[in-house]
Amino acid sequence: MLSNVLMIRKELRVALIGQGSMGRAHSNAYAQVGHFFDTPFSIRRQVICGRNAETLGGMAARWGWEETATDWRQVIDRPDIDIVDVATPNTMHAEMAIAAARAGKIVFCEKPLAVSVEEAERMVEAARRVPNMVWFNYRRVPAIAYTRRLIEEDRIGRVFHYRAAYLQEWGNDPKRPPNWKMYRATAGSGVLGDLLSHLVDTALYLNGPIAEVSALQHTFAEGRDIDDATLLLARFANGSVGTFEATRYAVGRRNSNCFEIHGARGMARFDLEDLNRLDFHDATEPAATAGARRLLVTGPDQPYAGVFWRPGHIIGYEHTFIAALGDFLAALADGREFHPGFDDGLAVERVLDAVARSAVSRAWTQVPAGSPISPPVPKFT
Repeated sequence: MLSNVLMIRKELRVALIGQGSMGRAHSNAYAQVGHFFDTPFSIRRQVICGRNAETLGGMAARWGWEETATDWRQVIDRPDIDIVDVATPNTMHAEMAIAAARAGKIVFCEKPLAVSVEEAERMVEAARRVPNMVWFNYRRVPAIAYTRRLIEEDRIGRVFHYRAAYLQEWGNDPKRPPNWKMYRATAGSGVLGDLLSHLVDTALYLNGPIAEVSALQHTFAEGRDIDDATLLLARFANGSVGTFEATRYAVGRRNSNCFEIHGARGMARFDLEDLNRLDFHDATEPAATAGARRLLVTGPDQPYAGVFWRPGHIIGYEHTFIAALGDFLAALADGREFHPGFDDGLAVERVLDAVARSAVSRAWTQVPAGSPISPPVPKFT
């Protein structure tokens, strides 16, 4: 006999717009979230919408979508849709998300939220009265969430340095077929929006607002109109300094998303290519025995230890999307504001805009202060 909880679960019907790699990642999250998270909602994969009708049916069958569609406007207007998930090329995000919000839907959007501050501001305003989420899934990596806890517990102390890099190599592959990420008309930018947006969101989550930046952008491929590499120096509002690097020409690195934080009381270091581990150095220990520890951040008493597998059993990239969705549904059930939402996406966009302007002017450029975003990072002196 079904429990009372299961009998009263509310069904949320999802429309996913996009059939690429993020469409698969999101589809898996919708299929799996109920297996790991206790939630009063059941997810129904109602319709997947895409432009390639020839392959759309196969994807729908593989990932359990009940229907397919090729007209996103008609999908958004359907009264039987509760959540609209935008997983399309970046330049389409604003129009689709704004239309969905105005239709009263819960709105999810892939990162970056937009391709300009003006677009992001319009998206935030349209979504004021509807629950929303940006898929900055790396906040749900246990090691990153645990680093946030270490900061909140003053285990890092006053931060001096924040270093971050997102290194990929596929830009150097002459045999790789062109895709939408290689053109400004569809992507809006190169690694600025694709990779640096992740680094910036993680930095804002862990180390607080960025006050100003000095940036350099470079294109290696002849005739390409996007940035293949973006590097910058940053000053944070908490007084720390940072360096950021994003590139698709880091030959030998497949998908290295890493950061290193140095504070008065300790150090934390992470690389996505070793997703289940975090290096932590406690500087308060006796000097003779002090040193970085390599922690297996899958429990016990660590983020998501009680959600996925038993302590010590590693998780994968796909679990970060499942956890993002699970946390969103928990916030929705409790009536709490979820992060990262569209406001957080706007905060990232303001930094990216300052980076792009600095690269042109070759001067230090201030990041405009915006509305409050994620719960503030503690300030220690």
